[in-house]
Amino acid sequence: MTTFLLAVHVLAAIIAVGPVTVAASMFPAAARTALSAPGDVRAAAVLRTLHRVCRVYAAAGVVVPVFGLATARSLGVLGDTWLIVSMVLTGLAAAVLAGLVLPRQGAVLAGLDSATDTDGATSPAPDTGGGATDRRTTARLAMYTGMFNLLWAVVTVLMIARPGSTTGA
Repeated sequence: MTTFLLAVHVLAAIIAVGPVTVAASMFPAAARTALSAPGDVRAAAVLRTLHRVCRVYAAAGVVVPVFGLATARSLGVLGDTWLIVSMVLTGLAAAVLAGLVLPRQGAVLAGLDSATDTDGATSPAPDTGGGATDRRTTARLAMYTGMFNLLWAVVTVLMIARPGSTTGA
C-alpha cells in the first residue's frame, strides 16, 4: 500500500504542481505584453488561460499533501523533522499562491478587462498601458511566483534527501 500511496503522491505533485509553477512563471511576462496592448485579444486570451491553469491545478494540488500525509503515516515518519519542515513549507507555498499570486493575477486581468470596452475599443485606465505601475505590479507578481517556486523546490529536495532520516539518501 505504501508504494501505491507514494506513487499517487509523486504523480499528483508532478501533474498538479508542475503546471502551476510553469503557468504562474509565464504570467508576469504575458501580463506585460497584454497590458502594453489592451486591445490585443490574443494576449488577453493567453493571460486568461494561464490564470485558469493556475486556479484549476492549484485546486487539484490539494491531493498532493493528502497523499503525502497518508504515505508518511504508512512509512511511520510523521514525526520526522524533514517531513514537518516540508509540511510547513508546503503550507507557506499554498499561502503564497492563494494569498499573493492568484489574487494579483486576477487583479491584472480585471485591470485589463476594465481597459477594454465591450466593443473592443480601448479607453484610458489607471495601472494599464505598460506604465511604471504595471512594471511594478508584474515585477511583484514575478517575485511572489518565484517565492512559490522556490518553496516547492526546497520541499522537493527535502522529500528526496530526507535529512536526518535513517532511510534517507
